[in-house]
Amino acid sequence: MFGSVAAVTAYVLTQRDPGVPAAKGADAPHCRRITGAAPDSLGGFSRWDSDASGVAVWGNRDIVLRCGVTPPGPTDDPCVVVNGVDWVVDTRQSTPTRKVIVTYGRVPATQVVFTGEGKTDAALVDLSGLVAPIRQRAHCVDSV
Repeated sequence: MFGSVAAVTAYVLTQRDPGVPAAKGADAPHCRRITGAAPDSLGGFSRWDSDASGVAVWGNRDIVLRCGVTPPGPTDDPCVVVNGVDWVVDTRQSTPTRKVIVTYGRVPATQVVFTGEGKTDAALVDLSGLVAPIRQRAHCVDSV
């Protein structure tokens, strides 16, 4: 019986998600650091490895991180600051069941897509810690 459990556990830990494409800037050193340091669990979901550079996936693609996306320019889209990191909600790509957010003012930019019922606020706190070392060059929210 224990052999079966070990085999199933080994299978789950080595599953890969091949369906998320890498962003064009995914080979940047910051992207390798971000995905290498990404947590094993995020928003209540377990992490899967990805075949694509600069990509981390949690759950059944409930949370998908892609580093190396094109940074957003000036925008009227909503912006939030989480632990010193500016995040823009990409309203063109978001839907009522899918929220797409992108770091603002950092190169390379990091995109996160939330489609599950995970704890998005807690996940953003964790992800902000990963991208904070990338130098911020602009803000989408004026400093007070």
